[in-house]
Amino acid sequence: MSDGQLQTFPDTTASPAPSQLRLWPALVILGAWGLTQIWSLVGEPFPLKFFLTMLVSPAVAMVLLLVWWLFASRVRWNDRLLIAGTFVLVAMITVLVAGKNFPALALVLFAVPMVAVLWVGWLLLTYWLPWSVRKTGLILIFVVTGVYFSLLRVDGMDGNFKSTFNWRWIPTQEEKLLSELRSADPTPQNPEPNEAMELKVTDGDWPAFRGPHRDSRLTGTHIRTDWDTAPPKELWRHRIGPGWSSFSVIGSHLFTQEQRGGDELVMCYDTNTGKAIWEHRDATRFEEIVAGPGPRGTPTFHEGRLYAQGANGVLNCLDAATGKLFWSADIVKDSGATVPQWGFSSSPFICHGLVSVFAGGPDGKSVVAYHIENGDLAWTGGEGLQSYSSTQSAIMDEVEQLLISTNAGICALDPDTGKTLWAHHWPVEQARIAQPAILTSTDLLVGTGMSEGTRRLHVQKDGDQWKISELWTARVFKPYFNDFVVAGDDLYGFDGNIFMCIGLSDGKLKWRARGYGNGQVLLVAADNLLLILTEQGEVALVEAKPDHHKEVSRFKAIEGKTWNHPVIAHGKLFVRNAEEIACFELPLQESAPVSSPSAASD
Repeated sequence: MSDGQLQTFPDTTASPAPSQLRLWPALVILGAWGLTQIWSLVGEPFPLKFFLTMLVSPAVAMVLLLVWWLFASRVRWNDRLLIAGTFVLVAMITVLVAGKNFPALALVLFAVPMVAVLWVGWLLLTYWLPWSVRKTGLILIFVVTGVYFSLLRVDGMDGNFKSTFNWRWIPTQEEKLLSELRSADPTPQNPEPNEAMELKVTDGDWPAFRGPHRDSRLTGTHIRTDWDTAPPKELWRHRIGPGWSSFSVIGSHLFTQEQRGGDELVMCYDTNTGKAIWEHRDATRFEEIVAGPGPRGTPTFHEGRLYAQGANGVLNCLDAATGKLFWSADIVKDSGATVPQWGFSSSPFICHGLVSVFAGGPDGKSVVAYHIENGDLAWTGGEGLQSYSSTQSAIMDEVEQLLISTNAGICALDPDTGKTLWAHHWPVEQARIAQPAILTSTDLLVGTGMSEGTRRLHVQKDGDQWKISELWTARVFKPYFNDFVVAGDDLYGFDGNIFMCIGLSDGKLKWRARGYGNGQVLLVAADNLLLILTEQGEVALVEAKPDHHKEVSRFKAIEGKTWNHPVIAHGKLFVRNAEEIACFELPLQESAPVSSPSAASD
């Protein structure tokens, strides 16, 4: 360099030339990811589609973007490392700060797609700005996005995997309940458990999950349908801890399960007032991102005792009148199973002095049964590692048996020994949830959500062997976590968020209707009516007729996402979700007297 001549250096603040910043691979990556999102909107959701579009595709897209940025963006190496390092650092800090309010899985679902779009979009739209500004903008995008998601809380998803968000400092419904309980008047206001009371099942009771016969069928009660002039009368409502249990009702005693902080509770409420009569606590908590915290199964009443299984596998036997613990068993320990992804959801079933539940253990330990008197393990049996269904009784071709529906198919077990009598292999990737339906002494229905449909099986005993034949399979009807009911020659139930009627003779669709979300249904057999509790907490009456869909009445019952099965007992309608519980007196036809709940429990 000669004297007086200034040395010049490259302008590091200038925007990279078009040949330097290669953006088109990033646009291709985002375009491919966008196609997966379009696919997610086509048709009904199912677990594999959800897994691929909501979890795998954004994660893969982000990995590819990082690969593009580091090896194909043509940006200077120090900037490549700075941006990639900032992204990784902010992501790690966000995971730590967000914690359980916004778990890592939820960040993949929601934060990663937002960052990917903002990253590429910022570079695409700011081509005219100096590179220093564009680089600083990327860093701010990462930081601001991380702070934003660190301040949020995901409060679960609905049946179509749409999420609910709140700021993390806003109390959850469970926290509001706990706060109210802490500040409540310490003077007992609740009914006292009656040590001398002997509870027995009488007409009008609802002693187990989906009723006396576990088929969501109400008999002997006639409901008026003119709710505009004679609406259901609200008797009481209050907050309740989260959980997806339904109810058992014996006289004036209402049993359910819920979560309160670190304790899982079996609760007994007074049907007339909603006041707690007794509670039983286990120091355990189950929680997952979709449904949230709380137990899933429904307590079962049998001969003065109450049997309840929690989401982590604790099976309790309690005095139904007082809540006193007789015995407790650990499903996980006795079966070698692991806690399922969505928690143990089986509602205990009593048969021949044994209580059975699904466990999902290996090596023939799919179902476990205990002696009801002392909780000693009686037998294990069956195959299938995944199920959110419950055991139920059936008499097929004059032989009593226990049915269980799992990811392996459906099998029948000897209720005394657990030995497999017969099995129909129909493997699926996801677990089955809906209960099988008994149609005749030889025919039954097995439903599979979101993929394979519903199958009618013919079961017949031939000497010492069982012959199982498939009559039809209807892929138009795919019950997932919504149980269906049978009325006459037809079934009524949910295929995703579509309510429909299917003929039992051939599995053909007769009609379908929207407007109920992913709800639950109960058959009022005496009036040929369907009582539907919608996912939005509304109660609707629909005619159970195969030739048309006709809704005759509807009212708003509770707030919040509602997946719990409704119950009608002694003229009262009981509904709940993870936020509140309510009781309504139904308008009944005068020709249908209702037994007195209080008298039934004496």
